[in-house]
Amino acid sequence: MSFESLPPSDPPLAGACADDPDSLAAYAQRAYLEYALSVVKGRALPDVCDGQKPVQRRILYAMQRMGLGYSGPNANTPAKPVKSARVVGDVLGRFHPHGDQAAYDALVRMAQDFAQRYPLIDGQGNFGSRDGDGAAAMRYTEARLSRISTLLLDEIDQGTVDWVPNYDGSTEEPRQLPARLPFVLLNGASGIAVGMATEIPSHNLREVADACVALVKNPQLPDDDLFALLPGPDYPGGGQIISPTADIHDAYRSGRGSLKVRARWKIEDLARGQWQLVVTELPPGVSAQKVLEEIEDITNPKVKAGKKALTQEQTQLKASLLAVLDGVRDESSKESPVRLVFEPKSSRIEQQELITALLAHTSLETSAPINLTMVGLDGKPVPKSLRQMLEEWIAFRQTTITRRSRHRLDKVLDRIHILEGRQIVLLNIDEVIAIIRASDEPKAALIARFNLSDRQAEDILEIRLRQLARLEAIKIEQELKELREEQGKLEDILANPASLRRLMVKEIEADAKTFGDERRTLIQAEKKAVAEIKVVDEPVTVVVSAKGWVRARTGHGHDAGGFAFKAGDGLYGTFECRTVDTLIVLGSNGRVYSVPVASLPGARGDGQPITTLIDLEPGTQPVHYLAGPASSMWLLSGSGGYGFLATVEDMTSRFKGGKAFVTLNEGETVCRPALVSGGMVVRLAAPDGTVLAPPTAPEGGEAQAALAPATQVCCVSSSGRVLTFDLSDLKHQPKGGRGLMLMGLEGKDTLAGAVAYLRSVRIDGVGRGGKWRDEVLEIRSLNNARAARGRKGRDASFGFKPTAVWRVQ
Repeated sequence: MSFESLPPSDPPLAGACADDPDSLAAYAQRAYLEYALSVVKGRALPDVCDGQKPVQRRILYAMQRMGLGYSGPNANTPAKPVKSARVVGDVLGRFHPHGDQAAYDALVRMAQDFAQRYPLIDGQGNFGSRDGDGAAAMRYTEARLSRISTLLLDEIDQGTVDWVPNYDGSTEEPRQLPARLPFVLLNGASGIAVGMATEIPSHNLREVADACVALVKNPQLPDDDLFALLPGPDYPGGGQIISPTADIHDAYRSGRGSLKVRARWKIEDLARGQWQLVVTELPPGVSAQKVLEEIEDITNPKVKAGKKALTQEQTQLKASLLAVLDGVRDESSKESPVRLVFEPKSSRIEQQELITALLAHTSLETSAPINLTMVGLDGKPVPKSLRQMLEEWIAFRQTTITRRSRHRLDKVLDRIHILEGRQIVLLNIDEVIAIIRASDEPKAALIARFNLSDRQAEDILEIRLRQLARLEAIKIEQELKELREEQGKLEDILANPASLRRLMVKEIEADAKTFGDERRTLIQAEKKAVAEIKVVDEPVTVVVSAKGWVRARTGHGHDAGGFAFKAGDGLYGTFECRTVDTLIVLGSNGRVYSVPVASLPGARGDGQPITTLIDLEPGTQPVHYLAGPASSMWLLSGSGGYGFLATVEDMTSRFKGGKAFVTLNEGETVCRPALVSGGMVVRLAAPDGTVLAPPTAPEGGEAQAALAPATQVCCVSSSGRVLTFDLSDLKHQPKGGRGLMLMGLEGKDTLAGAVAYLRSVRIDGVGRGGKWRDEVLEIRSLNNARAARGRKGRDASFGFKPTAVWRVQ
């Protein structure tokens, strides 16, 4: 449907709508919703019943009408293929009034064995490749239906489905195809509609059939038993699913998820101790050409736009890959659809080191989304769980078998009725002939004499003389016997649900035996590949300036006041950590960005702007910094009065664009993070230039000692209220968020800061005349402000407006 095909508005758009903005808005809304629904149901999403989108269904039905399916007593004789252009022309002319290229693309996809787990079309000619090569023009390729398509089309003329008029009313097309198996799971589907999308992975036919049989036999089958029968997707190209079983089950329960899939490979030993890595299976959506292009981009990088030279990250990545990889070539052929050969730099390179580097930096390991959105039995496009998909298909199949049985029973009863009339003829043949010869209206005379129906009398009058032979009477008796036996079975199926279920199970098992094959995709949980750049673990001091310039100086114990900065800049803080640790940047929008300490520039000069090491969102500024080992715990808070605990590991992201971590409402800001525990030394510069450092160690100890782990929390508001409570009242939130309420705030009051402490804190602020003031609160004063977390605290009457709180001890 398009905007042009919508019915006219009432009143017409040219009239009232043109002068009334509200009417115009209503018309536009109605038109867009109708268009969106048309795209969702009429183009982009598959149907749970037969697993096909409308264009696919029309192609299959048109090809069956053209006699391009299987025929013969056992449907084993394939038809002769015809030009794809002829198929596309018939589809467009009769059923699908859209572009010919769109229809041909759909036909091509149904014939690609690397795109469909069970191709429905047998294509001859160039139908493209997994490397992204397009198919030849439709005038060159030929197509016919594959044998498995009989599972979709064989029962279409047996009263099993509803029929609807085609686009111009000249003929009819099926609303759905009578699928004998749930093809929505077998071949999956991918599509983008208006406001929704679908990404259904393919599955193994035998496993899907086993799951259907189990659900038919026991509708209350537990989820765990169902997932044991259908453990996960089975991609056309094989590969290995490395996600934990729990992640697969969660995706099947919710209808949404993402699985980690990696390539499969083997090691081939060569002469003189040499070896090579050969990739034979690729994850879904990944081609050999894509992998080669990724390796080329890494080993021969180009300077990024706006940069004058390669970034440090590009240089490191190039060096790390070239250190283990000597060459790569694509040896894929007709006999070996995928054969990527990787030669190591030396035979002494550890095999796992090369494998890890390739998996971490290329699409040999990638994510495969799951989005089980489809058009359900009720006609509504919604996401479904795996159980819902199977249950709805089973309900559809039961209806199909019922309609097929009723249709066949009507045929059987009609045939029995005819044969009973013929029996009467054979028993009274002489009298029948005499009546026909003597009567002007033989049909009425036969009906009156032998009590026949109009249908029987008509058949008798049209019967051939050869069918009056004695042998024919025996055949009629045999056929009647067979038909009455079939009648009994059909009536039992229609009257007895248990008989219907037994028949359904029998048919599913027979189809699984005929068309089933072995699983291609291995399901085996593995850890995600992470390429680790070998870094010497040594002490280092991270120096951050107030304007965001960072550097690292070897060793600990440096005088924080001795560092030089650009004019107008100063110290934000120093963090005594190790080269294997991480620097975390907190953005003004609550996102966190991570930079390995080992990648920071040296202490010569003023360092490097942090903005060159991370990708900040437009309008976002770096506001606070912290650094330390992955296990160090920090208190994060916002000016809205909420906060939580998180480790450096929680805040670390593999992406330069960071990740959302601290949830802020409009107008709120991130407060300075406070170290809770981590066994490290942090020196922070106050706005008045004071460098806050931990106490000096006892004689005979280290030059500087790290602060002991904190046990209390002190919150200070901008109005001068103070609240303290136990650190144990806070939650550790590994995924970030808003946290718990630290301090109750009223009106325009905001949280100036929150800090974890042991015995004393320092509070800074602005006094009269804009002078910086500070005050140190010892344990006794802090205990006087003690109350439950979330309370308003006590007014401390500082005589200045607090802007920050720091830990002293």
